[in-house]
Amino acid sequence: MNLTEASKMKQGRDLGHKLGLERSRRAVPFSEKFWRLVRYLLLAIISLAMAFPFYWMVTSGLKTNDEIWRFPPTFWPESINWSNYTDAWNSAPFARYMFNSVFVAVAICIIQVINASMMAYALTHMNFRLKSSFTGIVLVGYMIPSTAVYLPSYLVLNELHLLDSYAGLIVSNCVSVFAIFLLRQAFLQVSHELVEAGQLDGASHFRILWTIMAPLIRSSFAVMILITFIEQYNNYFWPMLITKDPDLRLVSAGLRSFFVEGGAYGLAWPQIMAASAFTIAPLLILFLFAQKTIMQSVNMSAGVNKN
Repeated sequence: MNLTEASKMKQGRDLGHKLGLERSRRAVPFSEKFWRLVRYLLLAIISLAMAFPFYWMVTSGLKTNDEIWRFPPTFWPESINWSNYTDAWNSAPFARYMFNSVFVAVAICIIQVINASMMAYALTHMNFRLKSSFTGIVLVGYMIPSTAVYLPSYLVLNELHLLDSYAGLIVSNCVSVFAIFLLRQAFLQVSHELVEAGQLDGASHFRILWTIMAPLIRSSFAVMILITFIEQYNNYFWPMLITKDPDLRLVSAGLRSFFVEGGAYGLAWPQIMAASAFTIAPLLILFLFAQKTIMQSVNMSAGVNKN
């Protein structure tokens, strides 16, 4: 085949590709294009509505107090006041508050991943007496509000001398019924034949769990870790109940202290907005790193439900 024939064949393929694209474009009816455009516009409006409070919080931290209360409101500060962020950061030990929240939340996530994984694996891929009854008890426990167990949990921590300590904050949240339920649903989507194949090769349940099963549901792990981290990072009532030391305050309690005890509430709204903005930064960073895995989990779940 000479170069001229090869060039003609390439031109023919390109022409066929263009004709195919034109036919596919003509094949799409106008009504479908219209509703697709409406759907995209609706999703864009919802996205803007969800992002607007964050935008308002960040920009309000750059305004003066008069600009925040001005009507009609201004959507961008007349002059950018970065000093509001530095003033808020220096007015309270927010570095300590954020470290406490991140440290406690990360420790709880690690422990919950281990506990919930082993529990969910046992409930789905192991056979033992009263397995169905035990599963029912776990699901019933999910319906019990957390505030109902605050008093007995407080008494237990008091007997263990874990009040007012990092250990008390972590140990009291090391088990989550929601995490067990979430991972149980993920393990149910994995074929039991993989477990049987691992057992035939002489692998223990522990090895099957962490080398075979866990990689298959890593997107569910990402969702669980994200939800758990956000919940524990923003936890307010329970940490306030079991800790009195100011050095053990989490972000939520630290913000309340800054608002009320520091006299900023109603007087320094730019600093309040600035403090609220930089305290949620770890959550946004975590979501940016985990969003790809979360979307994979959503797509996988949608495919399973469709099938």
